[in-house]
Amino acid sequence: MRTLRYAGACLAVLIAGTLGAAVLLDRRGCAGVMAAGAVALPIQVAAFAFLARARQGSNAFLAAWAGGTLVRLAAVGLAGWALVALPGLPAAPTLLGLAAFFFVMTLLEPCFLGSGRR
Repeated sequence: MRTLRYAGACLAVLIAGTLGAAVLLDRRGCAGVMAAGAVALPIQVAAFAFLARARQGSNAFLAAWAGGTLVRLAAVGLAGWALVALPGLPAAPTLLGLAAFFFVMTLLEPCFLGSGRR
């Protein structure tokens, strides 16, 4: 349940970020930010789901947290490599959008990890 609430909050972040990009960037830059959001959302929600299943304070929680961090880092690195190797989207808005989406969504995690406990 909390994973669905978290996914909804992440979707709201994506919508706000995309609307902000539409105001500030040209069409190609906005497409890069939308592509970044399409990559960030499933990775972030999956990482949160693993984190939410682990008992807080356990080694499994630490492993889920570290694993999610490494997956996010790998996603940014692979996106950077792909943008250089296969130019099609503007690199700066796409990579900055991806990193910003990951950052903001990661900041939301503690708000949803504590929910459901009494």
